[in-house]
Amino acid sequence: MNSTRKPVAVVVGATSKWQADGRNTKLAHGKVLDDSDLPVGVRWGVGGAIAQKFAKEGFFVVLTTRNAANASALESAIGEQGGESMIVELDLVSQDSISNAFAQIRDQVGDPNVLVYNAGYLEGRDLPPEKELLEHMPVELFETAQHIASRGPFLVAKEVLPAMRERGEGSFLISNNSSSLRGRKRQTGQSLYYPRVMMRTLAQVLTEEYSEYGVHVANVVIDGTIDSPGTRALPRSQQHPELVINPVKIAEAFYYLHTQDKSCWTHELQLTPYPSKPSY
Repeated sequence: MNSTRKPVAVVVGATSKWQADGRNTKLAHGKVLDDSDLPVGVRWGVGGAIAQKFAKEGFFVVLTTRNAANASALESAIGEQGGESMIVELDLVSQDSISNAFAQIRDQVGDPNVLVYNAGYLEGRDLPPEKELLEHMPVELFETAQHIASRGPFLVAKEVLPAMRERGEGSFLISNNSSSLRGRKRQTGQSLYYPRVMMRTLAQVLTEEYSEYGVHVANVVIDGTIDSPGTRALPRSQQHPELVINPVKIAEAFYYLHTQDKSCWTHELQLTPYPSKPSY
């Protein structure tokens, strides 16, 4: 695979919980949605848009997801656009799964030139209003959120940063949200985002540790609702489409970060729709 030795971009979390058959979509709407009339760039949210962007720019793209079937349509779309990709199953809750996935990636296509960590989760989203406070949060939900938002990127970084450091180049880019900027009370309907602060902190630490070796680390704060089949169908998005962020444009921002000159790297980028005040 990757017989032409294209540079490799790995998207951890290439699919979306808000895609047509995603977990959040089914939770919010009670059914799978029809996305056939949506632009192909938004059908799999940020991860799918980033994967398509890097494939169009000549990268061999590795799509990681917990279940390969979740990414099969995205893989087909990339192929139809003339790109190359493969699917690797990866469960961020399991250290063995992470280790095995990256061993497969290195063996089949080589060390990643770019790693985009775009993992999301919905733990906490279905708790009722009377259970907003932390005292009602089941420990297992907190553990899952911590695995994906804190422990997961730590383990992924250990898999890819050594080769980037030895090569003297590479990008480790994190897709985050506004809850990473400071601790906030969880509102009804939100996932448990407290650990996102640790994800941002990890990006800051890795910036200090690896910049001198030529590795570009950046935390991208996506400050708003991302367009996708499930979010586009929400009443708020229907009433205020100007508040919805185009994932194709988010993907362009990630590619911009990767292609920045070393003399002027950006280490944190915040993307906010124009009618909104930026979060802080």
